[in-house]
Amino acid sequence: MSGVLLTDDIAVEGCSPSGGVVAVWTLNRPEKLNALNRDSHLAIKEQCVRVESDDAVRAVVIRGAAPPTPEEGKRPKPAAFAAGADISEFAGKNSDDVREFFANNAWEAVWGLSKPTIAMVDGFALGGGTELALACDLRVASTRAKFGQPEINLGLIPGGGGTQRLCRLLGYGKAMEMTLTGEMVGAEEALSIGLVNKVVEPEELEREALALAENIARKSPYTVRVAKRAVRAALDLPFTEGVLTERSEFVALFDTEDKEIGVSAFLRREDAEWVGR
Repeated sequence: MSGVLLTDDIAVEGCSPSGGVVAVWTLNRPEKLNALNRDSHLAIKEQCVRVESDDAVRAVVIRGAAPPTPEEGKRPKPAAFAAGADISEFAGKNSDDVREFFANNAWEAVWGLSKPTIAMVDGFALGGGTELALACDLRVASTRAKFGQPEINLGLIPGGGGTQRLCRLLGYGKAMEMTLTGEMVGAEEALSIGLVNKVVEPEELEREALALAENIARKSPYTVRVAKRAVRAALDLPFTEGVLTERSEFVALFDTEDKEIGVSAFLRREDAEWVGR
């Protein structure tokens, strides 16, 4: 498993409480276009446990390793966030072989984090790669990013939440089109249909994704968790019940120290010094 996921905690200046970091995870199988295998899933799940319990981690950024330098005379590999699952692990398997793995997978581990997550997508994000990006809260893509759910071409369907998250994010029609055709969606179309939050040139991608993560990291970490929980409720609850849930979360924040700190700092025209509770 060693090396399939590189991790780095980047310190964030100006955050409070002090010591906050952005956890950056790099899918590191560039020779396989960062395709997700069993070791990748295990490593991601382990990191999810770590960051969930680490108060210093304010946000998570997930990206793919850059393609390796090609041997002389050989064509370079394209950029990839994650070009799907490692299909070699599917050969000869039946439902009993895969059921337990898919019941406890990395996509749901990322989805279940209380910390904000950002997919930094450069190049191909296909199949499980698109599903990993969808499991994140936000997606920043380069102009050469391509998304798709090509499982239909293997006699399969998405198995990492793709059908459900695409439908909720894009609507029934576009989700059905991507699932049934297996065709790829380019960066500009992804932006226009709401699949990604921002598209930038490849050389600007890391800076933009980290700037977004650091912006969030400077907010009250407690309030960020509440905000994420409230927005997520909209996916599961009827509208009226969701509004009541939001109201309950809003009112409860009036009992927190960070609410008083934020209001007082605003009235004094100063930066808030959060305590995280």
